[in-house]
Amino acid sequence: QVQLVESGGGLVQAGGSLRLSCAASGRTLSSYAMGWFRQAPGKEREFVASGSLTFSITDYADSVKGRFTISRDNAKNTVALEMNSLKPEDTAVYYCAARGGGLWGGSRSSIDYDYWGQGTQVTVSS
Repeated sequence: QVQLVESGGGLVQAGGSLRLSCAASGRTLSSYAMGWFRQAPGKEREFVASGSLTFSITDYADSVKGRFTISRDNAKNTVALEMNSLKPEDTAVYYCAARGGGLWGGSRSSIDYDYWGQGTQVTVSS
């Protein structure tokens, strides 16, 4: 079983950048397809980005494509979400998630992920 802890959230002005990190313990992240999701107040949790088991394939929500980048550092056992050109509508709690069972592909559906971090708040001011 893997434990996930997000960090790197904060308050940033529109147009700015943040780098979120998801640190793992208990298992190596190279054993999991990974995803980032976010949830704004009063809204459902939504897909942001995912990486396949080998991170050879990445996928992004249309709303963040070209601005966000998901990556994995096997040596540090972390997954990052680089966020550029941030907009007020990016404000949310961001969660990283790991897909168990040795499944290869990432997924846009939150129900396909088995392990979740506690989340980190990102606030973008206008």
